[in-house]
Amino acid sequence: MVVTTPGATTIDDAQAFRLGYVPGVTPSKWVRIWAERQPGVRLDLVALDVAACADAVGGGRIEMAITRLPDALNHGDAGAVHTIDLYDETTVVVVPRDHVLTAGDELTMADLVDEQFLWPSDEPLAVTGRPGAAVDHRPETTGDAIELVAAGTGLLLVPQSLARLHHRKDLVYRPVTDAPTSTVGLLWPSPTTELADEFIGIVRGRKATSSRGRADPAPKRSAKEKAAAKRAAREAAGKIPGKSSRRTTGRPKRR
Repeated sequence: MVVTTPGATTIDDAQAFRLGYVPGVTPSKWVRIWAERQPGVRLDLVALDVAACADAVGGGRIEMAITRLPDALNHGDAGAVHTIDLYDETTVVVVPRDHVLTAGDELTMADLVDEQFLWPSDEPLAVTGRPGAAVDHRPETTGDAIELVAAGTGLLLVPQSLARLHHRKDLVYRPVTDAPTSTVGLLWPSPTTELADEFIGIVRGRKATSSRGRADPAPKRSAKEKAAAKRAAREAAGKIPGKSSRRTTGRPKRR
């Protein structure tokens, strides 16, 4: 998917920012803001599996990836990189709609000890102390695993966004409250380029007028300006120099 700004002139690859993203991640809001702030730089969206992100970053095929951390760094060689955690995703178990586990709104790892689980090769969730038993067959992708869950082969633990992405009417999912969460973050090579820094600012909510998210320092005031400011503050508090702040009673002064 390539996002371009309407009316923009032809842009070569040197003026493009290639952003990788993994299934379940929705960068559309940030892409829209980029188009407003960087009309002269094309933003190319590159769909990747989590396992492909490190090599894509290390090989220079993309400038940055929105991926699952630290899972992405466990595959391939990204070289010298920087990362920023953005948010955590709830882990859910995907089960057939008529499965006994659907009786509860939430589950724990202990509820899953007697189940058979599918662990796809593009596994987006690194779970230590995996519950239950692993099915002998390991599907290639999460999408393949979803098909096998529907066929009754086993259950699947995934980040909630992937359960939504692969939604089927014959499957449901339940949060697993004590399962490890999945962290979505930014991954990019070192050193940080100006365009990479611009995208980081967009994701962090930095305003277009700000400089790297920091306000410009206030100009120093002269001694005269400081004195005038102090006088204005005293006047606002009713303490004008040369005037008494004592209340008058209306009685004549004693001589």
